[in-house]
Amino acid sequence: MIRRRLLAGGAVAGTTALAASLSAPAIAQTAPEVRWRLASSFPRSLDTIWGAGEHVAKRVAALTDNKFQIRAFPAGELVPGLQVADAVQNGTVECAHTAAYYFVGKDPTFAFDGAVPFGLNMRQTNAWLQQGGGRDVMKEFFAGYNMVSIPAGNTGAQMGGWFRKEIKTVQDLNGLKFRVGGFAGNVLQKLGVVPQQIAGGDIYPALEKGTIDAAEWIGPYDDEKLGFNRVAPFYYYPGWWEGCLNLSLFVNKAKYEELPPLYREVLESACRDATIETMAKYDVQNPAALRRLIAAGTQLRPFPREVMLASYKAAFELYDETAARNPTFKKVFDHWRAFREVQYGWFRVAENSFDQFVYSMYGQEAQTRR
Repeated sequence: MIRRRLLAGGAVAGTTALAASLSAPAIAQTAPEVRWRLASSFPRSLDTIWGAGEHVAKRVAALTDNKFQIRAFPAGELVPGLQVADAVQNGTVECAHTAAYYFVGKDPTFAFDGAVPFGLNMRQTNAWLQQGGGRDVMKEFFAGYNMVSIPAGNTGAQMGGWFRKEIKTVQDLNGLKFRVGGFAGNVLQKLGVVPQQIAGGDIYPALEKGTIDAAEWIGPYDDEKLGFNRVAPFYYYPGWWEGCLNLSLFVNKAKYEELPPLYREVLESACRDATIETMAKYDVQNPAALRRLIAAGTQLRPFPREVMLASYKAAFELYDETAARNPTFKKVFDHWRAFREVQYGWFRVAENSFDQFVYSMYGQEAQTRR
């Protein structure tokens, strides 16, 4: 009897110890502790775009039982928002969350990692980067800057921005001081615009003081937070320079290569999750924000077709001019353009025809309800 009790007790104790061992995360037993700092290009007040970088940090910690921690800092706390690429390249910080097209002054090829005029929408961009060879063709380019770039968020299609005066013809763009990011500034320069690249947190005072005549950021939700409607009445669409904006996690190449393979996969997974979450949040928040802006007096305007056609022509002229003098740009552009042609052929058949029909029916239903 006593012997049976002792054996039973030992079995219970052994089972309990085994269960405790199995329930403890395996990563906690073998993985090293890693501490990184993330410099963001965005202010903390923009919970969507800043939040994508913060989301990456939280997911990495959660998936590694806090063994791999990334502390996110908003623009300006470690380095200015438009200098985060330099900070990653020289190892001042391990990583940055940013929009790659901010750095086209270094090389216009950066734009393909973010957004280019009259380019791909969110799904097409995601397809190019994740499955269509886009990241592969950009890998060598980023290695030249001592960085690895991982897609980590997306805004979807953007608005065309806030203007103090109406834009009716191409001539109305001449001399216009316009805050606009990336390669689009070079395109608009061909049409007489004076492009200004200003970090998100600095746009409002520049627009309010008249230092600039117009500004674009992202879309209704963020633009409302930044208060642009208080200083510019006309809100134009579409943002033809950003059929979407892919956000990126720039990682110092040496630091990335030091990571255990498991941590690299965790980082990739967290970034993919941030892309889904950011797009979903914008899709929920933008419609309501646009309604509020219009109710408060914002005057919604489409860009005139004349302006759209001139911009399209200028964009592809500039692509060809840039490719002729920059072999790296040409290599990526040729790959991107070939992918774009195939995607457009497919999306015209299914996606666009479906969208056009259901949106036209929605318009008729809305008229009936009135």
